[in-house]
Amino acid sequence: MPRLTTYERSLVLLFVVTLPLVNPWVRGDGVGYYAFARALLIEHRLNFEKDWLAANTSFRMGKTDADGHILPDAYTSTGHLDNHFSIGPAILWSPLLVASHVAVIAYDAVGGGVAADGYSRPYFIAMALGTAVYGFLALWISFRLARKYLPERWAFLATVGIWFASSLPVYMYFNPSWSHAHSAFAVALFVWYWDRTRSKRTWTQWTILGTIAGLMINVYYPNAIVLLFPLGESLAVYRKNLRMAGTAPFDLILKNLVFAAVTFIACLPTLITKKIIYGSYLDFGYTERWYWNSPALLKVCFSSDHGLFSWTPILIPAVAGSVLLWRSDRRLASFSILVFVTYLYAIGCYENWHGISSFGNRFFISLTVLFVIGLASFFDWLAQAWQENRTVTFGWAATGLFITWNLGLVFQWGTHLISARGPISWRDAAYNQVAVVPLRATRTFENYLTRRKELMSHIEDEDVKQHKSHPLKESE
Repeated sequence: MPRLTTYERSLVLLFVVTLPLVNPWVRGDGVGYYAFARALLIEHRLNFEKDWLAANTSFRMGKTDADGHILPDAYTSTGHLDNHFSIGPAILWSPLLVASHVAVIAYDAVGGGVAADGYSRPYFIAMALGTAVYGFLALWISFRLARKYLPERWAFLATVGIWFASSLPVYMYFNPSWSHAHSAFAVALFVWYWDRTRSKRTWTQWTILGTIAGLMINVYYPNAIVLLFPLGESLAVYRKNLRMAGTAPFDLILKNLVFAAVTFIACLPTLITKKIIYGSYLDFGYTERWYWNSPALLKVCFSSDHGLFSWTPILIPAVAGSVLLWRSDRRLASFSILVFVTYLYAIGCYENWHGISSFGNRFFISLTVLFVIGLASFFDWLAQAWQENRTVTFGWAATGLFITWNLGLVFQWGTHLISARGPISWRDAAYNQVAVVPLRATRTFENYLTRRKELMSHIEDEDVKQHKSHPLKESE
């Protein structure tokens, strides 16, 4: 086994040092995701009633009455609770949760007294640690792929920048029961394996790629857009063969069909659970509208209501770097740009493009691997256009500023100094960054590590108030 480089060891060390930040709780959208894991592990059926009743107050609003009973309209025509969230995170959590369940049962057998119900602390710790690991693997894979095409120092700097200056850390540490860190992992794995096998993909490799594709979609449905990588690749080969030989490559057509079939089979967990819950394989439980003719592209990018670039400005050079990547690898650059633009259009058409309760535009966390590669490409371009030593100094200084701003904004968002829902005042946010955050951060951080339940209870009370002000349906 090859030894880890200095940069690789540094990434591992950073992950280990930040592990105490992991927050083992289930709330908001995470209730729906975790319910699949708990219900199947403990009850062996899709019965989510205990999950709904045990959920945080803001999640239960509109789903239960004043006496705590689940409302009749919370059930679907099949008698199941309306759980429109995806099963993919539960699939990825399953190894850790099964191990935790076995350990709890064994501990109880010798008088341990820990409830084997999926709600006791060992289960939540397993879930949260699993999410953190998948988030780190997303970054690790992204770093390795960026390093393949660009100098390692820029790949490392870009990885650290996206790690701490994007929306990822919120859903990797603070809200681990949500799906976004898993989504970043699945997409990174898919893009890495696509790139690794693109020179000449065998039948087995197409099968593996299809399996990863199915996992990626099971975790987060919009990830299907990432399939533009193999689609664009195959179309380019078809076009070349038609132009040179006048016929399409029959071998590639068959491989594409195998890929499609395997992807479909791998998506069966989603299709089967939707059939059970809603009575139809194609009913995913969403009622939000899509405005295909009028996407809110500028709002998605720059709105104070969780705009992608306004909340996480480090993604501006990351996206610009995807264009600059053309110098290193045209195919990777063109497909990265195509996927980002298509993803942007799709989110812009979605009624709840802002993510309702969201840090930044959380939908785009899926594209973490593209942002890491793009940011590394931007630093590499800057080093060649300017001077390498100056770029190192500037790159670390700029990344440090992005990280400082982002972590301050995460603190404001998490403690409700700014609203978790709806537009925020940038004037107030900027003032808080200078005058409020430095004074409160140390004390709150100590409470977070030692008295999380008390702090989380306060945050939940504030979230209920905001939920009443913005009574919108929680959404993926």
